[in-house]
Parts: sequence; structure tokens; C-alpha cells
Amino acid sequence: MILTRRTLMATAGALPVATLFARGALAALPPVYMERGIAIDGSDPVAYFTERRPVPGSRDITLDWNGATWRFASAENRDAFAGDPAAWAPQYGGYCAWAVSEGYTASTVPEAWKIVDGRLFLNYSRRFQRKWERDETARIQAGDANWPKVLQG
Repeated sequence: MILTRRTLMATAGALPVATLFARGALAALPPVYMERGIAIDGSDPVAYFTERRPVPGSRDITLDWNGATWRFASAENRDAFAGDPAAWAPQYGGYCAWAVSEGYTASTVPEAWKIVDGRLFLNYSRRFQRKWERDETARIQAGDANWPKVLQG
């Protein structure tokens, strides 16, 4: 299940009912965190590396990859991404690195990010980012071990 701030409160009351269903009956999640088909909240993944900050992508500069539409701040960033998407895309499909290390998925926000050993990691919030950073090496190892199994629900 993907947890987003918008759905967290709405689903809280339905949680007891949801536990009645078998875990295997849940549909697999898409390999990329997206809303309305747009990856990682429309942020330019290349800009995290080149500008060292989150930068909103343009609706006019996009690329479809791995089942999602990715937005970019410039055609140069789009072209760099197209040349090697795995090098630029966030780890765990842009799902929350903390959540994946715990064995589930959650949404992310552009401001909660870090590049470690050339890999981009996003998190649900800055609060969870700080928790993740307390032991990021172990969190990355756990996330790598859980990915992509967490997509199966």
C-alpha cells in the first residue's frame, strides 16, 4: 500500500476492514512512485545531482520511462536521463527509502533527499529523512534487500 498524506487519514478508518483481505490479493504497485502518471512529484531527477537541490520539472520537457512520465527543467537534463535512466532515477523507484528499508512503500516529497555513493534516495518527509540518515548504511542495505519485493504488496 502506498501511504500519502492525502490518503492516510481517509484510510485510517478502513484499516481494520483491509486486514481481512489476504495480502496476496493486493495488486502489485507500479515500479515508480507517481501520482496521475507523473514520477516523483514532477521533480527533475537530474537536477538533484547537477544543482544539488530539488527543481520542478517542466510540463513541456518530459520523457516516458519505466511506466511513468518524468519531467525535467531543461532539455539537457532530459537528454542526460534518456542516455542512462538508471544512473539518474531515484532508488526504489522514488518510493520512500525509509519505508522500503522497513518493508513497505510510501510517497515522497522533493525536499527530503540525499545522494549517497552516486545514488539518489527520497523520503516521505524531512523527519523520516533524519531518521533514515541516523543509520543510512544499514537502511540502504535493508532497502536494497527489500527492493523490489515490496511492490508485491
